[in-house]
Amino acid sequence: MPTSQELAEASDKLEEMAEAQEEAENDLDSLASSLKKNFVIRSEHEIVSEVCKEYKINATQAKKMVEAFPPKYTFYDQSIPDVIKTLRKERRGLKGDSREKMAKSIDTLIEGYSEHLEKCLDSIYWLNPYKQTVRKMGFKETDLIKLHSLKSADERRAVVDVLCKYWEAELDRNEVNYGRIYAQLDKEMKMAKSEYKKLVKEIPDTILRKSIKDKTKEFILKQVCAEQGISARQIHDRMPLQLHNRNSWNTIAKISKELDIVSLEGRYYKVNSEIKKNIWAYTAAFIDSDGYITMDRKHNPRVGLIATGERGKAFMQEIHKAIGFGKLHLDQKSPQDTRPVNRLNFYSQDDVYNLLTKCLPHFRMKKGNAKLLLELVRIKKGYKKEPWYKERCDEIFKLMKWENHRDHVGYDFAKEGIYIDDIQKYKDNCKMSLMDEREQIGVVL
Repeated sequence: MPTSQELAEASDKLEEMAEAQEEAENDLDSLASSLKKNFVIRSEHEIVSEVCKEYKINATQAKKMVEAFPPKYTFYDQSIPDVIKTLRKERRGLKGDSREKMAKSIDTLIEGYSEHLEKCLDSIYWLNPYKQTVRKMGFKETDLIKLHSLKSADERRAVVDVLCKYWEAELDRNEVNYGRIYAQLDKEMKMAKSEYKKLVKEIPDTILRKSIKDKTKEFILKQVCAEQGISARQIHDRMPLQLHNRNSWNTIAKISKELDIVSLEGRYYKVNSEIKKNIWAYTAAFIDSDGYITMDRKHNPRVGLIATGERGKAFMQEIHKAIGFGKLHLDQKSPQDTRPVNRLNFYSQDDVYNLLTKCLPHFRMKKGNAKLLLELVRIKKGYKKEPWYKERCDEIFKLMKWENHRDHVGYDFAKEGIYIDDIQKYKDNCKMSLMDEREQIGVVL
């Protein structure tokens, strides 16, 4: 049975899947708005041709915009409804806090899955005007996959006609009192709902089966996640015969790019999915564990992340690409002459301020350092002429030393002119509130 941690991971995956569609959905939003101006049920081919002309892109790119659909989600090879059903049975035997925790985990899973289904429904652009009616019909994820597979105008019109019959009958029923006409309209609604379910059922189940390409993607992803640094040859050798005969090293390399798998010198790495889900939370956690927030003696702010080896190199490259700024230093020699060191450093005041502002809510260990550096940057950018500028910068330097070395047994604070009795005084002298007040009234000297 899945643990609470695994349930939380499942919920995170659902959110990640929804976020993975965000970029495609933005394109679909603009596409949908243009289609709604003159909404007519048309075939997929007609829609793709129109998108090619309007956006001046090729057919392959247009199909990606039009055919975007969230991937089917399973947990331990089970559908989410089956997992929830199993968990509810297990909950019956629990009591007290354990039962409440299980209930919260189930609620979280249901909430995430509901959002996933909404994303699936939103992706069927030709049903957008009828979403409210589709919800009343009731549906499963497999039903939405079937509806998404309808490409011809006639097939789509058949579904829309049934939805309109239901909508019109419901509209009329709400206008009359309970009686013979009410009952007749209610019957029409039930007939329309039955006809809709029949249409969905008649769509072949073959589309629910995984294609060879989907199976190949799934296999490659599992292999890379299980063994970081695996090569294309090793992946190919481990493939079952059905996949082995239809793939080569080159196809594995191409598919790996589609899956956002990092390739370094022929070795494949799958970077933690948290990077894409919330880059600032991930970066904050990285800085907390394997990074630093400090300043030099000239009061210049410094923030950095450090990782070793090939896997660390992949992590640094992905974080740098996701953040979009900072200086990347790869394959540096380590002091102990062991594995190469890879660093992502932030030197400029703008980069440091931007990074720490976004990461601040997520820090656990170095939040104090981050707040000090944010204060320093604000002072240096707008308050250099203040009489307290130099004195406060010196205080921040001492506080930073205190934050970085207070757990180091035997560290000589007196050498830096730092005394424990002064620490609280320095903290109380924070200028953030003063700067806030001045900036609110527009008096920044």
